[in-house]
Amino acid sequence: MCQAIGPAPTSSVRSYLRLNTPELFLREARGLYRLRGDAGPAIQTEFWHTETWREPVSIGRAKLFHADCFDWIEQQENQSVHAVVTDPPYGLHEYSPEQQMKLRNRKGGVWRIPPSYDGHVRSPLPRFTTLTPGQLEELRAFFFVWARLLVPKLVPGAHVIVASNPLLSYIVSGALAEAGLERRGEIVRLTMTLRGGDRPKAAHNEFPEVSVMPRSMWEPWLVYRKPIEGRVQDNLRKWKTGAFRRPSEQKPFGDVIASGPTRANERALAPHPSLKPQGFLRQVVRAVLPLGEGVILDPFAGAGSTLAAAEAVGYASIGVEKDEHYFEMACRAIPKLIRYRPNGDITPCKSSSPSAS
Repeated sequence: MCQAIGPAPTSSVRSYLRLNTPELFLREARGLYRLRGDAGPAIQTEFWHTETWREPVSIGRAKLFHADCFDWIEQQENQSVHAVVTDPPYGLHEYSPEQQMKLRNRKGGVWRIPPSYDGHVRSPLPRFTTLTPGQLEELRAFFFVWARLLVPKLVPGAHVIVASNPLLSYIVSGALAEAGLERRGEIVRLTMTLRGGDRPKAAHNEFPEVSVMPRSMWEPWLVYRKPIEGRVQDNLRKWKTGAFRRPSEQKPFGDVIASGPTRANERALAPHPSLKPQGFLRQVVRAVLPLGEGVILDPFAGAGSTLAAAEAVGYASIGVEKDEHYFEMACRAIPKLIRYRPNGDITPCKSSSPSAS
């Protein structure tokens, strides 16, 4: 199987079997498959490993699940999700339990820790320029299987907005298209990052006027959509999806959004290494439900910033987070992020308190 999709997480292997080999394997239970027909006894695979998941938590109209999103998505009803806005775990090795522990302890691991300047400690960065061909193929397989599982759960016309990186967006974009979603463009988040702009390593003085890569001043968010039923107006009437909500009647939703690095006071509320600012997320989240109706899903919820943005603009949302550390962080951070007032906020923020459900 790995020859077909490359090295992949165990959840991706399970999902690949369900999606691509139903004529060969019959799933009898979690982790238990047998060959169809008279092929002998069941084949016990090691794809399933026992997890202890926490009870879901409700915060206003948001609901947060502690689960593997592959398994969680498979269990949902078809045509139950109206939009997806997510910032997935790129460089999958970085998000393994071992590497996350090293990141949190700031000791070793593959996360790049930039040096401190002028007394300011910079945030760790995932390494995008050193991924091997095998890791890139794993990335493609990860998003292909994820999108194949997701498509049936989306209503027709549901938009899928996926944060990406200029070095990897072509891989993710191809995987989403191959899975059956239709490309609708990209949203450009204008923000200065730490990627690129450096002179050649160990040769700064020799090549003072050289940059190895362009300094990154933007971040691509891929825009995909499940095919609509009939015309857009028909899809809007039946499913409430298929288009974007305008900021005002006079102004269309645009694909370039001025942003910036997440501010220190916001990051203090949710110290996730990939936290995106509420000022940006609330604009995107508001736009993906054209009539303001439906449920937004973030299957890689992290610190819960997408859920907080949805709650701030008055939408129902669902988040799924596998890492227990980030799940707990999200439970604490979402109410704080809801109340956070970034400059140029588009709606009043409302206070919510978490409760188990």
